[in-house]
Amino acid sequence: MTVAVETGTWQLDTAASTVGIKHKTMWNLVTVKGTFGAVNGQGEVRADGSAVGTLTLDVASLDTKNAKRDAHLKGADFFDGDNHPEITFAVRSAELRDGDKVHVIGQLTVRGISRPQSFTARLVGADADALTLDAEFSVDRDHFGMGWNQLGMIRGLTTVSATLRFTRTAG
Repeated sequence: MTVAVETGTWQLDTAASTVGIKHKTMWNLVTVKGTFGAVNGQGEVRADGSAVGTLTLDVASLDTKNAKRDAHLKGADFFDGDNHPEITFAVRSAELRDGDKVHVIGQLTVRGISRPQSFTARLVGADADALTLDAEFSVDRDHFGMGWNQLGMIRGLTTVSATLRFTRTAG
């Protein structure tokens, strides 16, 4: 399936979009899952079909369904939300390739530390006024200064998953 996406400015539909994380802990016995309740973003599809944009997550909105764990994750050992209240992903290039595959290149900033991040997303729906992307990629939390690891309980990479719905705001 090849889909054409309309040029112009697009705004994230916050009610129809989700961003979550999951990570193994307790020596790989437990998977902690959480979602960010406050996600904002916008983008621009250029005449050549490429796109740029920004996605912002509010650290305070992280919810793992455990208040004590949430407070720890939002604190200085992990996201350090008091000093770095937002996580941002700046899309430098997004290009539709191979049908519904979107190659994304950008800059992920967590705790004030920026690192390049690329991944392949999937365009799961698009028309003249709305589009939806699904993405999943891995992040090494150590690269962002989140090295806390009591008794070696936390291993491996963090998986980020997102379903992002954008609506067209201008041509």
